[in-house]
Amino acid sequence: MTSRFAPIADPTVTLGVLSAEDVQRLHAATLEVIETVGVRFPSERALDIWAAHGATVDRASAIVRAPGELIEQALAAAPAEYPLGARDPALDLSLDGRHVYAGTDGCGVEVEDLETGEVRRARLADVAAIAHVADALDEVSFHWVPVSAQDMPPQSRALHELAAIWRNSTKHVQTESIVTPAEVAAAIEMATAIAGGRDALRKRPLLSIMQCTISPLAHDGGALETALLAVEAGLPTGFMTMASCAFTGPATPAGNLVVGNAEVISALAMLELASPGAPVYYAAAQTAIDLRNGAYTGGGPEDFLFGAATNALADFYRVPLSMGSFATGAKVPDWQAGLENGLSTLMASASGADMLLGLGLLHGSRIFSFEQLLLDAEIYSIIRSLVRGIAVDDESIALEAIRAVGPGGDYLTQPHTRRHMRELWQSRYLDRRPYSAWAEDPDLVRRSARDRARELLASHEPEPLDPALDAELGRIITALEREADPALAGSGA
Repeated sequence: MTSRFAPIADPTVTLGVLSAEDVQRLHAATLEVIETVGVRFPSERALDIWAAHGATVDRASAIVRAPGELIEQALAAAPAEYPLGARDPALDLSLDGRHVYAGTDGCGVEVEDLETGEVRRARLADVAAIAHVADALDEVSFHWVPVSAQDMPPQSRALHELAAIWRNSTKHVQTESIVTPAEVAAAIEMATAIAGGRDALRKRPLLSIMQCTISPLAHDGGALETALLAVEAGLPTGFMTMASCAFTGPATPAGNLVVGNAEVISALAMLELASPGAPVYYAAAQTAIDLRNGAYTGGGPEDFLFGAATNALADFYRVPLSMGSFATGAKVPDWQAGLENGLSTLMASASGADMLLGLGLLHGSRIFSFEQLLLDAEIYSIIRSLVRGIAVDDESIALEAIRAVGPGGDYLTQPHTRRHMRELWQSRYLDRRPYSAWAEDPDLVRRSARDRARELLASHEPEPLDPALDAELGRIITALEREADPALAGSGA
């Protein structure tokens, strides 16, 4: 049976951390940085695009300085709304500013083994198993490639990961693992085969592409050229800044926002100059350095504020936002994981972010945990209920039921209760047992999450790929492997 998704829709509880004046000042500062300091674009094709549109290009340093008017004109061509297609059309997502979708995160290199609890290097089988479980969860609307398949050849690893997800889920896939033109050309060919042609893929893109910036104020050449090919094929494409206060960005959050914003909007502007009207999105996972050890924090007040602030910037540019929201710095599913993921997701959801990333990851996106995936889904379901707010109308005010019960009665048998009782949020994993029951089995919650993941892995049946399509994906991967290194051909298809 095809899994549905249940996103946050039209939230009524909202918040903002930046005023309209604040956003304008950050935007003005960003344009000044791009025009006077510049951003590095180490790609001849990217430099040619900028030069053709009047930007100042230093070929030796690959630094581009573009006037603010050019950046604004380019971004104005980006569509404010567009769909993300899925293998099952019923699971298509609409990036329309009125929905908040949650997805797994990517590039974890280790997995907490579901059976042994051992933390070990991630394998292709883990990518498949995570997609299988996530396909069954209503809270998960789309996939990132969750972990790196360390047992696959580097030249084709990203393609094996994509195929594993498409074989185990009918939901949309967004990948940050494709970083070379050869990989993206093969990925486009794979997505085209599943979609049924280039025009069908452009209309309902089954794949979206994420690239990371290199803070401060730089890009990777392969990522730029990969992104250019992706938008030519109609694939939604975004750039993510991970600028870190006091390390790869200024110590102040506002300064860090300016650096990250310059990286992202300069890349999006380049894509629009190359392919006007291309579906692009803003992406961010900004943080603050841990001053004691230099680590990426993966949770803290700055992270939570950045979540809301980057959404305000994305809204200002009228493009969707994909952002890190879960991916706690905690090493195990514990109170720290709940606190960090709960607060970050609340801030992001109440500010209206379009795509939230990170379900299931621990230790700042290094370790994937099936337990954490299930617990994060519960966190998301709590926040989904919270930001809906309180409906106030004749039915919800319930005067008829109040009159019927009167003083001193109860509402258990009222028709109004039967109509609405299942709207009340119910916990699957929060421990609400009596203390004595908890004392007898304090590990019940974590064990229940593990057991649920095992159950879904065993009982959920994702809609399989057509065998001919499956074989075509394998052929495309083998062709890339043969071109890269004949000795690798067929190594994991």
